[in-house]
Amino acid sequence: MEISIQAIHFEASEKLETFIHKKVKRLEKFSESILSADVTLKVVKPETNSNKEAAIKIFARGKDFFAEEIADSFEGAVDKCVEKLERQVVKSKEKTLGSKKKTI
Repeated sequence: MEISIQAIHFEASEKLETFIHKKVKRLEKFSESILSADVTLKVVKPETNSNKEAAIKIFARGKDFFAEEIADSFEGAVDKCVEKLERQVVKSKEKTLGSKKKTI
């Protein structure tokens, strides 16, 4: 899976990029059809605590998935996004498998 990371108005650290790659790669075990992922990181309203926003878009064969979260750290926001995406991918896979069983 190809993962691109875009940090808006700041430079993402190597540690953060490694963390993101590790977390997003986990999604591959839920579906073989995932082709790539776009991760966007930005700081919103710098004067508040929960100001780190992560948005992840997953491109798969036939369907795309998207999740966006705001947390007090980029790691927390990415974690929440990956959890949401896991549910979306699993639900989509179950739907697809269920419809195939009905047609057989």
